[in-house]
Amino acid sequence: MTTTVLVLASTGKTGSRVATALTKRGLDVRTAARAGGDVRFDWDDPSTHGPALAGVDRLYLVPPVMRLDYAGSVSAFLDLAEAAGVRHVTFLSAYGVGQAPPWTPLRAVELDLLGRDTPTHSLLRPAWFMQNFSETFLKPVGGEVVVPTGEGAEAFVDVEDIAAVAAETLALPEAHAGAAYEITGPEALTVAEAAALIAAATGKPLRHHDIDREVWIDASVAAGVAAEYADVLRTLTATIASGAGSRPNRTVEEVTGTPPTTFADFARRTAGAWL
Repeated sequence: MTTTVLVLASTGKTGSRVATALTKRGLDVRTAARAGGDVRFDWDDPSTHGPALAGVDRLYLVPPVMRLDYAGSVSAFLDLAEAAGVRHVTFLSAYGVGQAPPWTPLRAVELDLLGRDTPTHSLLRPAWFMQNFSETFLKPVGGEVVVPTGEGAEAFVDVEDIAAVAAETLALPEAHAGAAYEITGPEALTVAEAAALIAAATGKPLRHHDIDREVWIDASVAAGVAAEYADVLRTLTATIASGAGSRPNRTVEEVTGTPPTTFADFARRTAGAWL
């Protein structure tokens, strides 16, 4: 029987890499996105959900981004997935969500999966992505990384390592059924320390600008982030600033057999993105 894995958000940071990792392992992969995937998938268009699931038995589940109103939509999609014969779901959650209140969106989806006998599931709870510095909201601007995280540290993790863990759970679901993996890099760094490693890799000066949190949030909303997402941004940055950011663990090596990428290695590999 052919195994087919549906990879949602397949043009995104994790989805694109998960699809590549699974293909290298010889699995049949169906990529799904609003555009650019094998099939069209839009959380706001339920007519795209059933066709994407046809013939699929494993699912890489990425919830809608920059939204807070998705738990019901994801639950309805999981009902469809179960009816379509999906036997395992690997869900991209976030670090610390296991301790979040049950009404928070990511935790609500986790609890939905925990309440189902079929399909089995694996929960991925990664720390902040290293690629945030090269692809999204931590990208340097004018020689600065502007984010209100103070002197707090975070065990930034390479998205390639997240994808490797995800691929392992999807290739061998019976070995990872019911697992909840907190995924981190090998060291906790302040944003200033991360900026110094990027500077060393590029030969260009870079510093952390610890801007006022509310000013930063207002600027993010003005730049297009949904206003209702402001509380999430506030909590994410305040958590790190308070010293409660993620701490290094050995999950990547324990699951994949390969040590996690250091930030210095990531910066050297990615230097071209900042030049």
